Amino acid sequence: MVRIALAIAAAAFPLAGAAEFRSIAEAAVVLYDAPSTRATKLYVASRNLPVEVISTDGAWVKVRDPLGGLSWIERKLLADKRTVIVAIPVADVRQRAEEAAPLVFQAQQGVVLDLVETGAAGWARVRHADGASGFVRIGQVWGL
Repeated sequence: MVRIALAIAAAAFPLAGAAEFRSIAEAAVVLYDAPSTRATKLYVASRNLPVEVISTDGAWVKVRDPLGGLSWIERKLLADKRTVIVAIPVADVRQRAEEAAPLVFQAQQGVVLDLVETGAAGWARVRHADGASGFVRIGQVWGL
């Protein structure tokens, strides 16, 4: 019985634990409280802001923003480009995926970084808009 219940749960929730992230594609995009341009406008998001895809409804996508808010955006305004946002006061970006590696740069909370790759356990390779790149602890950013 337990095995059957687990199989049903796995079929019902195939993406559990596998979040899908995208980024805002345009310079300024309006997010709404429902899947329609006639819905209430909630806020304007900037290019490259990472968002988590929650569900889709035709040409609309329900997303979660870095602060946990839920809203709707037109699918065509999302990019496949992956970005992360610094979630702590200051994130250390290092030359290698290890705490003892030399510091490349520090990024303040709210700074968006391009996600180059996820790799070594607990680390992600990122690139700053100025071109500097290195490894950041996954727990210091949101969008993975």
